[in-house]
Amino acid sequence: MAMNLLDRVVVITGGSSGLGLELARRMRRAEAKVAIVARDPGRLAAARAELAALPGGPLAAFSCDVSDATATQKTFAAIAAELGPPDLLVCSAGVLRENPFEREDLAGFRQLMDINFFGALHSISAALPFFTARGSGRIVVVSSMAGLMGVYGYAAYCSSKYALTGLCETLRQELAPRDITVQIVHPPEFESPMVTELEKCRSPENRFLVRTGPVLSIAQVADATMRGLDRGGFRIIPDFQSRSLDRLNRWWPGLGRAIVDLQLRRCRRKFGTVTN
Repeated sequence: MAMNLLDRVVVITGGSSGLGLELARRMRRAEAKVAIVARDPGRLAAARAELAALPGGPLAAFSCDVSDATATQKTFAAIAAELGPPDLLVCSAGVLRENPFEREDLAGFRQLMDINFFGALHSISAALPFFTARGSGRIVVVSSMAGLMGVYGYAAYCSSKYALTGLCETLRQELAPRDITVQIVHPPEFESPMVTELEKCRSPENRFLVRTGPVLSIAQVADATMRGLDRGGFRIIPDFQSRSLDRLNRWWPGLGRAIVDLQLRRCRRKFGTVTN
């Protein structure tokens, strides 16, 4: 049964671009009351103007760095005051970078953890009292296939996304008695501003591994996420190939690692160097 979003208050972090904005478009068409949250005031204003041109219910935009717990709490209070308490939280704020472990400094690890993990944690903490008071709610966290398996060059990124997986697995158990649904989205690489920026500097090994499968469009990932909302299952993996890869990784992990190692050897033979 399709999830009824009519007049529901939906909060989307990272809502000014990429998947967050694409989901906001769909929520608007479903006549939800949408609040987008993002750091960059300029992008936020542009996204709000675009969304306002679409038919839909009330719309709000809030500039906030979700890595700041206090600011996030204040922002959610402001959203509740303007639109009403949230019914659905979509945590889509995130950053992507690629560096082999020995090239990545601690500041890089902390940046990805602060935004990708703690940004979601702060948002969930801010929304949870509203869900608890109502006796229901839904949390959707956008992770990555890099939250299910290691990827060359993604030591920091995978760490932040694996942390999200553990958090959501635990929250699913703890919040179910309060009728609060938790879902996590694990897309493969898809077209986005972050990926476009990464293409300028990513290593051959990373590109070779990640591009083994198809690069999805934002629309494909958003459509799969909306279908996942309707179905209500915990884990949302958008495409067949990624679901197959996940099964391989869980059921035959040794075979999965052997395939990755083979792919890396092929890459190194092709390019003749190893990234250090």
